[in-house]
Amino acid sequence: MDRILIFDTTLRDGEQSPGATMSTREKLRMAHALDELGVDIMEAGFPVSSPDDFLAVQKIAREVTRPCVTALARAHSRDVEVAARSLEEAANPRIHVFLATSPIHLEKKLRISEEECLDRTAAAVAQARSLVDDVEFSAEDATRTPLPFLTRVVQVAVEAGATTINLPDTVGYAHPAEIHHMITTLREQVPGVDGIVLSVHCHDDLGLATANSLAGVEAGAQQVECTINGIGERAGNAGLEEVVMAIQLRHDRTGKTTGINTRRLYPTSRLLSQITGIHPQPNKAIVGKNAFAHEAGIHQDGMLKESTTYEIMDPHMVGVPESRLVLGKHSGRHALRSRYKALGHEINDDELGQAYRLFKLLADQKKDILDEDLLAILHYGAMDDVPAHYKLIDLRVECGGKWSTARLSLTEQGGPPREATARGDGPIAAALAAVDEAVDERIRLEELTIRAATPGRDAVGEVTLQALIRGIAFTGRGASTDVVDAAVRAYLHALNKAARARVLEARALQAAGDLWGV
Repeated sequence: MDRILIFDTTLRDGEQSPGATMSTREKLRMAHALDELGVDIMEAGFPVSSPDDFLAVQKIAREVTRPCVTALARAHSRDVEVAARSLEEAANPRIHVFLATSPIHLEKKLRISEEECLDRTAAAVAQARSLVDDVEFSAEDATRTPLPFLTRVVQVAVEAGATTINLPDTVGYAHPAEIHHMITTLREQVPGVDGIVLSVHCHDDLGLATANSLAGVEAGAQQVECTINGIGERAGNAGLEEVVMAIQLRHDRTGKTTGINTRRLYPTSRLLSQITGIHPQPNKAIVGKNAFAHEAGIHQDGMLKESTTYEIMDPHMVGVPESRLVLGKHSGRHALRSRYKALGHEINDDELGQAYRLFKLLADQKKDILDEDLLAILHYGAMDDVPAHYKLIDLRVECGGKWSTARLSLTEQGGPPREATARGDGPIAAALAAVDEAVDERIRLEELTIRAATPGRDAVGEVTLQALIRGIAFTGRGASTDVVDAAVRAYLHALNKAARARVLEARALQAAGDLWGV
């Protein structure tokens, strides 16, 4: 089988990640995204665990008709029955039965013998098979189960009617060589297994989930169980995006393919982050913020000449809009000149040399170098702070209903007060909209963060934002015991920087004009 089946368990195992609980509506939205992504099997939930989970599985089974929709069940008669009822309207239903098989689980958790484990496996799989044609059996903690007994369990499950056998590394303990050996042994020793799909389900406690999944594929597993962004219990599951791209990019190694629409990987990752509030770490492979970002000067120089020097895949392959050259202390002249060009400034070698010296000094002091810093460096040197072109006089906000209303008064360059009133879907949105009404600027808010700068209930709230003003990025910062007031002050700070930058540009143009007249 050249095509590896992708079994997504974001909605079941992924939801067990602390803080990742989803409502039925959110699960349904995610299920449609997984359908667009092209997953082969979608584990919709654990129906017996709660009425909400039952309803979620039922709705997904009714609405999502292309992939196989599966429901989890313990090796208990009632679990299997409830799972079957939740899948009654599914176009392609599967019941997923699981039972622990390792000595520690049998003795300490279930307190049953190996023989009772075998009997429960046979009974549950047979019951499930009488209700649906597609049954998966998982030997929980398979990688800590002695192979002779694991072989017996798998054989019993196959004889009872299982169509897929899943072998989970439940606690993320296995090494890739052990996964390979386990799959190879079962393929060789279990009669009738040739007609059965073997599956791997790996956790990331030792950071080996993706490597273990690929080891299973190389050994002959035809299905991989994984989650978007690798979310799941403890350290999570194998990341679907990592497994899929490793199979696709290293086809020379695996000889396999998947049915995943890889251009939907990044959008699906972003959707899950939006729903759960859990974002992948910046250096997360494929979908992390820095996965296609480059700061080192050597890397940036190579990227500007030929992207494949430092990128093994085109970001568009996974739905990422573009690579980013991040300017920081490790960046080189080539990247700096390229960024100035993007900002509309063609600079000569002398100008670049001067700008680069100032840039390096600033990069030692700041983590992020933004467009506003580059413009200040080019025309004036580092911009520590700016005059108050705009100054807030008064701010009043009413909130609590459907809309919030903000009224403010400000001055521009010490002129007469300007007053404005605006509404928004929250106090900060209303206040910033009022600023927009009061000033004559084209502003697009890109990012806004709030943090408590001091402890306690009377903490000072610090707001940092980034805004595009006339197409150029500026940051603003403000602090106050009232976060709405802090947000407005941060917004005005960014506007004041933009105003200062225009003054500096005008001076530079005037100086250039004087030189031309000599």
